[in-house]
Amino acid sequence: RAERLVLPAARAVPYNMAAAAAAVLVQYVVLRGDLARPPRSWPLGAVVAQGCHAALAAVHGYREHPDTGAYLEQGGAMRTVVLEAGDEDSLLGLAKALQEQGIDHSLWTENPEGIPTCLALRPYPKNQVQPLLKDFKLLK
Repeated sequence: RAERLVLPAARAVPYNMAAAAAAVLVQYVVLRGDLARPPRSWPLGAVVAQGCHAALAAVHGYREHPDTGAYLEQGGAMRTVVLEAGDEDSLLGLAKALQEQGIDHSLWTENPEGIPTCLALRPYPKNQVQPLLKDFKLLK
Protein backbone atom coordinates (compact mmCIF):
# COMPACT_ATOMS: atom_id res chain seq x y z
CA ARG A 1 0.00 0.00 0.00
CA ALA A 2 1.46 3.36 -1.05
CA GLU A 3 1.73 6.15 1.52
CA ARG A 4 0.11 9.41 0.68
CA LEU A 5 2.49 12.35 0.66
CA VAL A 6 1.07 15.35 2.51
CA LEU A 7 2.49 18.70 1.54
CA PRO A 8 2.18 21.84 3.66
CA ALA A 9 -0.43 24.32 2.50
CA ALA A 10 0.94 26.89 0.09
CA ARG A 11 0.93 30.55 0.97
CA ALA A 12 -1.02 32.89 -1.23
CA VAL A 13 1.37 34.43 -3.72
CA PRO A 14 0.55 37.58 -5.70
CA TYR A 15 -0.11 36.63 -9.32
CA ASN A 16 1.95 39.40 -10.84
CA MET A 17 4.87 41.66 -10.10
CA ALA A 18 2.69 44.77 -9.69
CA ALA A 19 0.68 43.09 -6.96
CA ALA A 20 3.90 41.91 -5.29
CA ALA A 21 5.37 45.44 -5.38
CA ALA A 22 2.18 46.90 -3.93
CA ALA A 23 2.35 44.53 -0.96
CA VAL A 24 5.95 45.47 -0.11
CA LEU A 25 6.39 47.30 3.20
CA VAL A 26 8.48 50.46 2.88
CA GLN A 27 9.53 53.13 5.31
CA TYR A 28 9.69 56.53 3.65
CA VAL A 29 12.04 59.17 5.08
CA VAL A 30 11.86 62.75 3.79
CA LEU A 31 14.88 64.98 4.50
CA ARG A 32 15.26 68.69 3.87
CA GLY A 33 17.77 69.02 1.05
CA ASP A 34 18.41 72.69 1.77
CA LEU A 35 20.16 71.83 5.03
CA ALA A 36 23.21 70.53 3.15
CA ARG A 37 23.41 73.52 0.80
CA PRO A 38 24.47 77.13 1.46
CA PRO A 39 23.69 79.11 3.47
CA ARG A 40 23.19 76.34 6.07
CA SER A 41 25.78 73.89 4.65
CA TRP A 42 25.29 71.20 7.29
CA PRO A 43 27.82 68.34 7.11
CA LEU A 44 26.51 65.19 5.41
CA GLY A 45 26.72 63.24 8.68
CA ALA A 46 24.52 65.77 10.47
CA VAL A 47 21.86 65.54 7.75
CA VAL A 48 21.97 61.72 7.74
CA ALA A 49 21.60 61.74 11.54
CA GLN A 50 18.34 63.70 11.16
CA GLY A 51 16.95 60.95 8.94
CA CYS A 52 18.04 58.29 11.42
CA HIS A 53 16.37 60.15 14.28
CA ALA A 54 13.09 60.49 12.38
CA ALA A 55 13.08 56.87 11.19
CA LEU A 56 13.73 55.53 14.67
CA ALA A 57 11.14 57.86 16.20
CA ALA A 58 8.50 56.64 13.73
CA VAL A 59 9.31 52.96 14.28
CA HIS A 60 9.33 53.42 18.05
CA GLY A 61 6.19 55.55 18.09
CA TYR A 62 4.24 53.01 16.02
CA ARG A 63 5.95 49.88 17.32
CA GLU A 64 2.60 48.25 18.19
CA HIS A 65 1.30 48.52 14.60
CA PRO A 66 1.35 45.15 12.80
CA ASP A 67 3.05 46.63 9.71
CA THR A 68 5.90 47.95 11.86
CA GLY A 69 6.43 44.52 13.41
CA ALA A 70 6.33 42.81 10.01
CA TYR A 71 8.80 45.36 8.62
CA LEU A 72 11.26 44.81 11.45
CA GLU A 73 10.97 41.02 11.07
CA GLN A 74 12.40 41.39 7.55
CA GLY A 75 15.81 42.18 9.01
CA GLY A 76 18.27 42.84 6.21
CA ALA A 77 15.47 42.85 3.63
CA MET A 78 13.85 46.02 5.00
CA ARG A 79 13.18 48.68 2.36
CA THR A 80 13.67 52.35 3.12
CA VAL A 81 13.24 55.14 0.58
CA VAL A 82 14.84 58.52 1.29
CA LEU A 83 13.24 61.48 -0.45
CA GLU A 84 14.06 65.19 -0.50
CA ALA A 85 11.91 68.09 0.60
CA GLY A 86 13.26 71.32 -0.86
CA ASP A 87 12.91 73.39 2.29
CA GLU A 88 11.11 73.77 5.62
CA ASP A 89 7.82 74.88 4.04
CA SER A 90 7.78 71.84 1.77
CA LEU A 91 8.47 69.49 4.70
CA LEU A 92 5.81 71.10 6.90
CA GLY A 93 3.31 71.04 4.01
CA LEU A 94 3.89 67.31 3.63
CA ALA A 95 3.50 66.76 7.38
CA LYS A 96 0.16 68.59 7.26
CA ALA A 97 -1.05 66.59 4.24
CA LEU A 98 -0.06 63.31 5.91
CA GLN A 99 -1.87 64.31 9.10
CA GLU A 100 -5.00 65.22 7.12
CA GLN A 101 -4.91 61.81 5.42
CA GLY A 102 -4.42 59.97 8.72
CA ILE A 103 -0.96 58.71 7.73
CA ASP A 104 1.20 57.81 10.75
CA HIS A 105 4.50 59.66 10.73
CA SER A 106 7.03 61.39 12.94
CA LEU A 107 8.27 64.93 12.26
CA TRP A 108 11.79 65.38 13.64
CA THR A 109 12.78 68.79 14.98
CA GLU A 110 16.43 69.48 15.80
CA ASN A 111 16.72 71.02 19.25
CA PRO A 112 17.60 73.33 20.86
CA GLU A 113 17.43 75.20 17.52
CA GLY A 114 13.80 74.18 16.91
CA ILE A 115 14.45 73.41 13.22
CA PRO A 116 12.13 70.85 11.54
CA THR A 117 14.60 68.72 9.58
CA CYS A 118 12.99 65.48 8.54
CA LEU A 119 9.95 63.29 8.74
CA ALA A 120 9.53 59.55 8.52
CA LEU A 121 6.43 57.48 8.00
CA ARG A 122 5.94 54.27 9.90
CA PRO A 123 6.35 51.31 7.54
CA TYR A 124 3.42 51.11 5.11
CA PRO A 125 2.50 49.00 2.10
CA LYS A 126 4.13 50.93 -0.74
CA ASN A 127 0.94 51.42 -2.76
CA GLN A 128 -0.87 52.92 0.22
CA VAL A 129 1.41 55.96 0.62
CA GLN A 130 3.46 56.34 -2.57
CA PRO A 131 0.82 58.54 -4.27
CA LEU A 132 1.07 61.06 -1.40
CA LEU A 133 4.84 61.32 -1.95
CA LYS A 134 4.90 61.51 -5.76
CA ASP A 135 6.06 65.16 -5.78
CA PHE A 136 9.23 64.32 -3.83
CA LYS A 137 12.30 62.98 -5.60
CA LEU A 138 15.00 60.66 -4.28
CA LEU A 139 17.54 62.52 -2.14
CA LYS A 140 20.78 63.10 -4.04
